[in-house]
Amino acid sequence: MTRNMLQFVTLGAETPVKCDAESRRKDFGEIYANFPQPKAEAQSSRCEQCGIPFCQVHCPVQNNIPDWLKMVAEGRLEEAYALSSATNNMPEVCGRICPQDRLCEGSCVLEQSDHGSVTIGSIEKYITDTAWERGWVKPVQPAVERSESIGIVGGGPGGMAAAEELRKLGYQVEIYDRYDRIGGLLIYGIPNFKLDKAVVNRRVDLLERAKIKLHRNVEIGKTVSFADLRRKHAAVLIATGVYKARELTVPGVGATGVFKAMTYLTASNRSGLGDKVADFDDGTLNAAGKNVVVIGGGDTAMDCVRTAVRQGAKSVKCLYRRDRENMPGSQREVANAIEEGVEFLWQSAPEAVLHDTDTNVTGVRAVRMRLGTPDASGRAKPEELENSQFVVPADMVIEALGFDPEDVPTMFGEPALGVTRWGTLKTDYRTLQTTMDGVFAAGDIVRGASLVVWAIRDGRDAAANIHAYIEAKASKTPDQLKKAS
Repeated sequence: MTRNMLQFVTLGAETPVKCDAESRRKDFGEIYANFPQPKAEAQSSRCEQCGIPFCQVHCPVQNNIPDWLKMVAEGRLEEAYALSSATNNMPEVCGRICPQDRLCEGSCVLEQSDHGSVTIGSIEKYITDTAWERGWVKPVQPAVERSESIGIVGGGPGGMAAAEELRKLGYQVEIYDRYDRIGGLLIYGIPNFKLDKAVVNRRVDLLERAKIKLHRNVEIGKTVSFADLRRKHAAVLIATGVYKARELTVPGVGATGVFKAMTYLTASNRSGLGDKVADFDDGTLNAAGKNVVVIGGGDTAMDCVRTAVRQGAKSVKCLYRRDRENMPGSQREVANAIEEGVEFLWQSAPEAVLHDTDTNVTGVRAVRMRLGTPDASGRAKPEELENSQFVVPADMVIEALGFDPEDVPTMFGEPALGVTRWGTLKTDYRTLQTTMDGVFAAGDIVRGASLVVWAIRDGRDAAANIHAYIEAKASKTPDQLKKAS
């Protein structure tokens, strides 16, 4: 049916039904329902169909948002899915976990004019979830099979996106991941209440049905040498992400009961997947009945505090050295955490971890902060307030201070891989090729810890550049190849 757009003048912005806070405190299920079809169509019709679509401009994968909103409003859902999936390999994932308030929805003209943004993320999720239900999502079937194979190191969102794009071009693609499941942070980092693991697993199954080979429990440099990987494949893509936790450097940090965020989240996610996790089962990594303090203000910190609530923590507090407006994480996640009973101690920084004589953590001594002049990043720099120390009781302390790159050249036993001063892999910004011929890199291992949607974008760009590299190499004569080497 034809539906008029620009209905924001008569329709207010709505989000899908959300479970009440008390219910979701005890449940790891996703907290948002899907839009019913009439509501999805109505909310899509609020789009202003801007001449310059700032929502699309500020989307890392450049989704054609106004176009597929119009299609949803008109009931042309299969076309909307085709258009949405043309620019994004996992639209239903991004619809769930993207910080839309900082990207598409935050840039919506309606949001800027106080009419309330079009609920783009929820509609994106609705489109692809419906496509799965109706059988429209099919594995890639390339028109022509190529003989060249591509090896991808890392089965997270960047590697998965690159694999699918390369398979579309007919390449033989193999993914190597050090973990026992493909998905990276989508599986072990992000909790179920934000992203149900079935959503990721069906994408992994889709890759296998597209005849992409998945090698689990393979550690490059140990299980397989990097040199052997290069010999086997026409090109290699490194998409390992960043997993090295930033260290909390205060006295007492080595006390029993202080954990890194990924250690804590991985144990919870593995338990939810049905794995036997000794440290979780014996209560070490389970927050049940404990006073939990999480240090940090990003999305990983929000994942930790909200997980602790669901595990039955006695209390959950988040220490962050800046104020709420300056938190790097999604404001939607902060709001959800507050609804669920998390207490935020704004403008507070840890000074020491306190422990008893048996080195068991008993609390965190913190100091109040004020925001001073901007630092190099442009954000107000936190400064300590004299004589403002206070103690927060704690049985468990979780460090969620972000992630840095691991030493990939050493891990892979390949010193020729160049790195930047930040430890990320050095690449040509136009081609994403590293300092080694035929070796490309994409995602967080290049740009630093970032968003899933940026990993998808980088994976897609890497696939296009790998294809261009192989095509150019195929067009050269043997003499030219010899000179190039």
